[in-house]
Amino acid sequence: MKKVGFIDYYLDEWHANNYPKLIKEHSQGRYEVAYAYGMIEPNKEHLRKNKKWAEDYGIELLDTIEEVIEKSDVLIVLSPDNPEMHEQLCALPLASGKLTYIDKTFAPDRATAERIFAVAEAHNTSCYSSSALRFATEVMEFDRSSIRAVYSEGPGTMEMYSIHQIEPIVSLMQCRAKDVMYIGDSAAPSLIIRFEDGKIAHMRQCVNTDFRFTTVDANAKADVRPVESDYFGNFIDSLIEFFDTGVAPVPHSQTIDVIAIRDTGLRARSTPYTWLEV
Repeated sequence: MKKVGFIDYYLDEWHANNYPKLIKEHSQGRYEVAYAYGMIEPNKEHLRKNKKWAEDYGIELLDTIEEVIEKSDVLIVLSPDNPEMHEQLCALPLASGKLTYIDKTFAPDRATAERIFAVAEAHNTSCYSSSALRFATEVMEFDRSSIRAVYSEGPGTMEMYSIHQIEPIVSLMQCRAKDVMYIGDSAAPSLIIRFEDGKIAHMRQCVNTDFRFTTVDANAKADVRPVESDYFGNFIDSLIEFFDTGVAPVPHSQTIDVIAIRDTGLRARSTPYTWLEV
């Protein structure tokens, strides 16, 4: 059994709470989360302290990132709700040469994303990051060769959940984004994304809606697909395959594009109906 090490900002969060069971089940016991490190104690009263979290999950809490790296076979940098911490949390793991997954949202902006990947490349550390929605069966089965436009909708705020629409859009378009326009409001954020080859995407967010993706081809034929598959299970399967093979399923260039679009979209809120270059 190979040992997985968690490196997190604080440990009582949804991904850290659910990954251990999912990883063990989807790997048929070949991988197990054995070690964890939390940089800070959570600042909300309803969250468990790192020591209590570790006790509840039977995971050994370590005092330093260096210890987690030394004892673990593969690494996961978490902090899904605090992407601004990823550059600091990733510095040692990505210099270690050990396979590393970095949780969504990868980075707050393009420059940070490029610096993080530069560390990995300098030390030949195979790594990747992704939203689980990239691995939704509905998204993976679209015919990418015929797509001219993508329309998407999903829940949550732009800060926390736009990644889950932007990631599939980038994977479907297979092209660099050119510019972004914000056309929504605080209750219903909405972006239009233009790509270098003329393709266009329109994404909308509403707190209580479900994920849905629609592609349109050159003949105006629409393919509408609500996301009903076990996309999180698919994501965990891809993670296990990465740990087995060392081959990252998401190109660094696409992750940088995803982060650049997200950052541009967030900035575009202050200048609606104006194109901002990605």
